[in-house]
Amino acid sequence: MTQPQDIIVIGAALNGLAAALALGGRHTKRPLNVTVVDLRDPASFAKNSIDGRASAITAAARRMFEALGVWQLVAHEAEAMADIIVTDSATPGAARPVLLQFGPEDMRGGPSSHMIENRHLHAALLAEAQHSPHIRFQVGQPVERYHFGPGLAAVTLADGTVLRAPLIVAADGRNSPAREAAGIRLVGWPYDQMGLVATVEHERPHHGRAEEHFTPSGPFAILPLPGNRSSLVWSERKETAERMLALPPDAFEEELKLRFGTHLGEVKVISGRHGYPLSLFVAETFSGPRLALVGDSAHVLHPLAGLGFNLGLRDVAALADCIHDASALGLDIGSESVLDRYTQWRRFDTVATAAAMDGMNRLFANTNPMLTLLRRAGLMAVNRLGGLKSVFVTEAAGISGDLPRLLRGERV
Repeated sequence: MTQPQDIIVIGAALNGLAAALALGGRHTKRPLNVTVVDLRDPASFAKNSIDGRASAITAAARRMFEALGVWQLVAHEAEAMADIIVTDSATPGAARPVLLQFGPEDMRGGPSSHMIENRHLHAALLAEAQHSPHIRFQVGQPVERYHFGPGLAAVTLADGTVLRAPLIVAADGRNSPAREAAGIRLVGWPYDQMGLVATVEHERPHHGRAEEHFTPSGPFAILPLPGNRSSLVWSERKETAERMLALPPDAFEEELKLRFGTHLGEVKVISGRHGYPLSLFVAETFSGPRLALVGDSAHVLHPLAGLGFNLGLRDVAALADCIHDASALGLDIGSESVLDRYTQWRRFDTVATAAAMDGMNRLFANTNPMLTLLRRAGLMAVNRLGGLKSVFVTEAAGISGDLPRLLRGERV
C-alpha cells in the first residue's frame, strides 16, 4: 500500500511531535500533510515510568510552544526559575558557598526558563497533534527500509505499507536508524559518566530556585517543580552510577541525601530512578538527500546546562522556517538547496554549544588546586558584573541571535 503525504516524521517523542506541529499543526498558516511514524504508541510515552526527566524550557522555547498552541495546556504544570545559583563543590555534601547567582534583577524580561516534567509536555504535544487534520499517526510497525530520492523519499514498514514524501524528518533519537540508513556519521565520544534522574519531595519550599553544584564526579542539579518538589539531574562516574541504580530504594535515598544537603528539610524520592549514559556526539551534517535530522538524531550533549531539548526545538523551528518558506514559493521542500539552508543555519550553533558544554564539564571535573582557585575566582568576578550576568541570562533564555519565527513567538 502506498500513501502520499508532504512530510514523514520518524519518531513520536518530544522533538518528533514538535516537528509535526511546526509543519502541520492547527496553528500554522499553511499546514502541510504530515505522517508521524513510530514503533510504539506515543500515548505510552507520557508516563513517569517511561521518562522520569524534566526539561528546562527557555523563554524562546516557551514562545514557540505558545505559537504552536501548546503552552496553555501545560502552563499550570510549569515552575519558573526565579533564582539560579552555581557552586563549585569540592566534595559532595560539603559546605557549598554560592559563587554565582542569577536573580530577578538579572532576568528583566522575565524568567529565563521554566521547569516541566517531560510526561506533561509530551501529553500536551500529543493532544494538540491529534487535533490537527493535517497530522496522522502510523504506529505499531517498525521501519524495515528507507529510500532517499532523488524525486521522493520512502519508508517501508514491516507490514508492507510504503509511505512516500518529498522529505523525511528524523527525530528518532541518538541511535537514529534513519541517520544510519542515510550514511551520515557522528563525531564525538562517550563520557565515563551517567546521568541519574529522579523527582523528590522536600519539606521546605524552593521558591523557584534552581541549583547547580559542580562536583569532581559531575554536576548535581536541583531543579524546581510545582509544589515542594524538585527534579534531580545527578551526574556520576559510570561505575558509581550503576552501583547507585542497583541499591535498594532506602539506600539510594540515603546516598542522594548526602549530596542534596539539608537546606530544604527532609527529602523523599517520589518517582522511579532512571540512568542515562552521557556522551557528546554531533552529526557530520544535519541533512542528506530528502532527509533532515532534528534533536538527538543530530546531536547529543552533556546535560549540565539543560540545553539538549532546547537545541532540538531550535532545530525544529529553523527547519519549519526553511520548509514553509520553500512551500510558499512552490518549491520542492525536500530539495538540496532547502536542506542546505537548514544545515548551515543550525550546525555552527550546535557545534559551538557542544564545545562549550564539553569544556565546562572537563573544567569543573578537574581537581587541580590552582585550576580550582582560578575557576572560583572567575565565577566570583562574573557574579560582581551585573551587565555580564544579564548577557548570560539572555543567552540562556535563547532570545539572542538569528532566531526562527517560532522562537520569536510568531506563527509560520
